[in-house]
Amino acid sequence: MKVALIGYGKMGKSIERILLERGHEVVATFGSEGIDPDLLSKADVAIEFSLPETAYQNICSCFKSGIPVVTGTTGWLQNYEQAIESCQKYKGGFIYASNFSLGVNLFFELNKQLAQLLKDFPSYTPSLQEIHHIHKKDAPSGTAISLAEDILAERKDFENWALKEESKLPSDLSIEAIRENETPGTHSIRYESAIDTIEIKHTAHSRQGFALGAVIAAEYLNGKSGVYSMRDVLNLKS
Repeated sequence: MKVALIGYGKMGKSIERILLERGHEVVATFGSEGIDPDLLSKADVAIEFSLPETAYQNICSCFKSGIPVVTGTTGWLQNYEQAIESCQKYKGGFIYASNFSLGVNLFFELNKQLAQLLKDFPSYTPSLQEIHHIHKKDAPSGTAISLAEDILAERKDFENWALKEESKLPSDLSIEAIRENETPGTHSIRYESAIDTIEIKHTAHSRQGFALGAVIAAEYLNGKSGVYSMRDVLNLKS
């Protein structure tokens, strides 16, 4: 598989190492200078981990060039529907995930199940906490937003998620976003009542899990068109 890397920071370099270990070829890397369509066209698939302000344009460039793209950039989802429309227009292939870690995607499923179990027990108040490295641009994390939205789908007594310091209404699902040191990513979901607390937690030990998941997603997407998710990649659909 020939791969173009869009975004060549720490994550891009981690992905490159795993690609090479798995016998793939990196045919192009693009940083802040932007994308060269001629170089991009040499790839079978692109993996995009850039910045929120450039992700949408990068993704659409892949569709226009006929290159399936996997993206893990967060903070750009106000343009997600337009990206889907562009994918369909150019008959592209697309996977977006707020987190490509295999463990986190299993954690997503666990979060959904716990939310379903507790949906009829309003005495348990849910809240989220996420901890990431100080270089992370967006807060809360895309992973935390995904977790929150799955809880909101079950808990009708909550209407929106909000950062803890901005939460003002009882119907706000609180997310505490902490930035410290070089923490790869920790996500906790807590259900608290007057008599006890139920908590589930995922802790990443390195970027390796995110990078491996992105490569596995690219392997899945190679040669395909359409919009997919990590649930498709991991065959988690019921």
